[in-house]
Amino acid sequence: METRDLFLASDGAMREVVSRLTPADLDHPVPADWSRAPVSTLRDILALHAMDEAWVPDLLAGKTIDEVGDRWKGDLLGDDPIGNYLALNLAAEQAALSEFLDIDGTTAHFTYGDYPLHEGFIHIAVYRAFQAWMIARLVGIDYSLPTGVVDGMNEWVIPHLADWRAIGVFPAPQPVPDGADAESTLLHTVGFWMPPAAPLA
Repeated sequence: METRDLFLASDGAMREVVSRLTPADLDHPVPADWSRAPVSTLRDILALHAMDEAWVPDLLAGKTIDEVGDRWKGDLLGDDPIGNYLALNLAAEQAALSEFLDIDGTTAHFTYGDYPLHEGFIHIAVYRAFQAWMIARLVGIDYSLPTGVVDGMNEWVIPHLADWRAIGVFPAPQPVPDGADAESTLLHTVGFWMPPAAPLA
């Protein structure tokens, strides 16, 4: 799987989960350590994801944080949090699908360092995929990660899991139950994607 495809599948997973939320779900409390930013409700988490999605077109264009400036600060959710998030999600997808995207020649500038874009796609995929699963679990949505996401994470993330843990992305692994399917094995291996889970873009 190409890393761009992993991002698209993970962004699609997040889109599916958010599209199944109700406005009342956004008032659901979340653990304080779900994010390095102060959060108390699922709306706060969605606001972080909205900002993360808004950054994607600039990130894929190779723009630096200084070049983007304060463009995406403030409330991006407004009076239609779910609808506005979904619009930003689709804009990110369109940017990733652009025929003018230079995956091999572009550098992705994150707050924590610069990476080749093909690797940057993995970073932004990780945040979306596991948060999608956690949000669904939090509000009781019956949801499973798509096979493509599970396979892509096993290909691109699991081999480097020690490196991800070293920077605080994943917690300690959980024992994998006997007979676990591929999704459950992945989730146990990464530690169920428990906090911290700060935006990666």
